[in-house]
Amino acid sequence: MKSKSRSKWSTISCILLVGALLSTCWGQSSSVHASATAYKFDFGAGGVTSGYTGVQASTAYNASTGYGFNTPANIKNVSASGTGIGSDAVQFVTFGTKSNNTFNVDLPNGLYEVKVTLGNTSRSSVAAEGVYQLINMTGDLATDQFQIPITDGQLNLLVTEGKVGAAFTLSALEITQVSTNPTTHPTIYVGGDSTVANYYPLANSVQGGWGQMLSKFINPNDYLVRNMASGGQIARGFRDDGQLEAILKYIKPGDYFIVQLGINDTNAKNNTTEAQFKEIMRDMVKQVKAKGATVILSTPQGRATDFNSSGVHNAEGRWYRAATVALAKEEQVPLIDLNVLSSSYFTSIGANATLALYMNGDTLHPNYAGATELARIVVDNMKAQGLY
Repeated sequence: MKSKSRSKWSTISCILLVGALLSTCWGQSSSVHASATAYKFDFGAGGVTSGYTGVQASTAYNASTGYGFNTPANIKNVSASGTGIGSDAVQFVTFGTKSNNTFNVDLPNGLYEVKVTLGNTSRSSVAAEGVYQLINMTGDLATDQFQIPITDGQLNLLVTEGKVGAAFTLSALEITQVSTNPTTHPTIYVGGDSTVANYYPLANSVQGGWGQMLSKFINPNDYLVRNMASGGQIARGFRDDGQLEAILKYIKPGDYFIVQLGINDTNAKNNTTEAQFKEIMRDMVKQVKAKGATVILSTPQGRATDFNSSGVHNAEGRWYRAATVALAKEEQVPLIDLNVLSSSYFTSIGANATLALYMNGDTLHPNYAGATELARIVVDNMKAQGLY
């Protein structure tokens, strides 16, 4: 997958000497690299937005420029519905987290902030260094960012499947060095299903997951939040299909992994008994604990309609909650019993106000406001337990 040459360091040295030499070093008549640690790429066959380096599907990786596609034959130029950087894109024709169909950028080793803007796509994920980085970005021109350590002199990034049959496109990429030390900041990794996942645009989506809103209540100087949850996910899928793999690649002592599953596991079509669910979750707990990080198990909130005739909300019999509660005790890991905590909150505000926190005509999935309240409850309980 890596296409490297030691000659890239001459490129970087040249960039470091003086910004005026950038066009010579990178072979761009109007290079936009402000320094050796800031890079901006505009993808597609249309015009190049000021301040960006243009990259077309045919742009092959070249050690003298330090960037390009590893297999340009598997990339094509496509249009997009936005303006500026969002007016065009490239589409990844082949995909998969292990694909060598990557966009490669030579970088000095360190920690980087990577911002991606997709083109037109219904749902796509972003992978780099062979693992997922962003899960199920939904909607045209979705934007998100992540931090990644680079330890081998090159970033290898691609857009891949979030939904089979979707077009996996990339309109723009911005890369900024955060530190010369390739060590991730303290991080809270989150795993779960559609009640936890991100929805786009992140700042004002209609639907929300509490993992999406968690950063509203976490000081970024204390922890970054990396939400790896995805709609429809079950414990077996989270463990086996790449999401846990991405977390295990980066998680370290001092980090947290909060995982909430069980809703979809209870669906008969997924063929997962409560005993099987518990043991799969146990396996994930053990793998993360072996990395020296702290696992926090969470139980899912109930449905908006789980009120009894006395106006009390109770959902304790749902979503394999008993298995999660028992597992936390057996493995001696913290438990956020969001099922019970949210029920207490829902009871306090009443049935009508609770229903207003869910999507219209949907008693399971929270809207933006509902997800925000759930995230607040999660963080409040972390504080109550001395975890934050």
